[in-house]
Amino acid sequence: MPKVEITDVILRDAHQSLIATRMRTDDMLPACKQLDDIGYWSLEVWGGATFDACLRYLKEDPWERLRKLRAALPNTRLQMLLRGQNLLGYRHYSDDVVRAFVRKSADNGIDVFRIFDALNDLRNLETAIGAVKKAGKHAQGTICYTTSPVHGIEQFVTMAKKMVDMGCDSIALKDMAGLLIPTVTADLISELVKAVDVPIHLHCHATAGTAEMCQLKAIENGCLHIDTAISAFSGGASHPPTESMVAALAGTAYDTGLDLKKLQAIGFHFREVRKKYHQFESEMTGLDTRVQVYQVPGGMISNLYNQLREQGALNRIEDVLLEIPRVREDLGYPPLVTPTSQIVGAQAVLNVLTGERYKTISNEVKLYLQGRYGRAPGRVNSIVRQQAIGNEDAIDIRPADLLKNEMDDLRDAIAHLAHTDEDVLTYAMFPDLGRDFLEHRASGTLVPEPMEPITTSMAHSTKPTEFNVTLHGETYHIQITGTGHHTQRDRPFYMTVDGVPEEILIETLAELEDNTEAIEKPAASVSGSRRSKAAKPGDVTTSMPCTVVEVLVEVGSQVKAGDPVLVTEAMKMETEIQAPVTGTVQAIHVAKGDSVNPNETLIELGA
Repeated sequence: MPKVEITDVILRDAHQSLIATRMRTDDMLPACKQLDDIGYWSLEVWGGATFDACLRYLKEDPWERLRKLRAALPNTRLQMLLRGQNLLGYRHYSDDVVRAFVRKSADNGIDVFRIFDALNDLRNLETAIGAVKKAGKHAQGTICYTTSPVHGIEQFVTMAKKMVDMGCDSIALKDMAGLLIPTVTADLISELVKAVDVPIHLHCHATAGTAEMCQLKAIENGCLHIDTAISAFSGGASHPPTESMVAALAGTAYDTGLDLKKLQAIGFHFREVRKKYHQFESEMTGLDTRVQVYQVPGGMISNLYNQLREQGALNRIEDVLLEIPRVREDLGYPPLVTPTSQIVGAQAVLNVLTGERYKTISNEVKLYLQGRYGRAPGRVNSIVRQQAIGNEDAIDIRPADLLKNEMDDLRDAIAHLAHTDEDVLTYAMFPDLGRDFLEHRASGTLVPEPMEPITTSMAHSTKPTEFNVTLHGETYHIQITGTGHHTQRDRPFYMTVDGVPEEILIETLAELEDNTEAIEKPAASVSGSRRSKAAKPGDVTTSMPCTVVEVLVEVGSQVKAGDPVLVTEAMKMETEIQAPVTGTVQAIHVAKGDSVNPNETLIELGA
């Protein structure tokens, strides 16, 4: 009987699940010699949110991280998670961008590409699989496991067969939500093993407390590759502990052959590392069986908590959890994994907070219903589709077939900052974030989130929107993201503390300043705090704190009721704000990048 092989996710999915992907490369490298000596089948080191977090928070070049890990782990396969035609961003990219990204990822050290599509639409995997095979690397086709009236063992087995026909070297069953139960795992793995002649890998999150049992049932039915996480970053929204699974299988026909003492030494390292990131700890550190009721992944529940807290509506969490399955049904039962988890979750929040289902529909839901993400697994609600896109026909071709080659235009757009194609691809994944990162790199001003105490006095009289607070020897990075209207007696201030959204009720910002021991980096006054309160039928406003992405009109423009006048962003989703009446734009009180708050007058319309 062949031994069970392990892929450890300690350097990617484990810290993504538990500390918001904040682990720095410098905390990974000291353990790499020990990790490289273990004898893993692979180490997952890249993909998912690591690219975004490196740029946004850590101010690290994600490509440089990959190169450093490749050099530090010469004897171990390095693995990444790739979202098919989405790559690591949140939209579909043209085929030439997909091919370039895969080629450069392989050149910089990736050996195994775990390729998935959020809708399980195999058309969105074709280009990536072909590019991986051309690079001479391992293409792992991935099934996003979910439950619904249109998903079942038969559909998943058919999908696996087609991916093998497309050239995949192995098949991964990805249970990102922790929905699998042991009996279903046994049946599904048994059928997959009989249906295809390539190895089956099982990836499951420990959210509901069933993951270890599922892994054992999978092994007993022919799955010889499992994903685990070093115990210091296991459990909860993360994965089964490596040490526990190695101990459980030791001395059996499925013995991994891995050295438990060596693994424990690695665990001690990461136990100390985790203490440094306490401010980013997920609330999902223990069991949460709600996933079995609401079908919501643990990481998604954690994000919902943060989003609702930012909106001052944490008391509506149960309403949102009940709404998510309804939205998912309306959209044809997409699996809840990036980006569909964000699309469904954000729309559910909008439905609850606006008090009317689909009164406001995010641009991403509109694109989804147009077929721009791919083919929905089931039938979508025709009434919701009509509300979102009117009589417009949904496309039925592969979405990327509508995209022209982009690499040349991307190179031209960022030529003044990009030194390599890797830089161009960074810009392609996240245009605004990537450009900002490259500009700061060029000027030598890349400054990561604070990890050590910084004490400075406040040198300006302007009210800051971003600063550091040192309290009892601990430094916290504060960013004010929105406020209630200044006429309110108990005025809410929305902010993030070390990246985690919070809300406080105070009467003035000065009160906040009086309670601050040390403040750094003063900035302009809180945006929009003096906009008038919306009072007239033609006043354009928003129902929640958000950021202006684009102003679509000018003073003097003629608009009809229902015409889009603004695009805003909240919860990583864009929404069009529509004109409440027909009329002429008389005044505009916002610009791109402004933070705006509920009930402020953003645009004035008149006769």
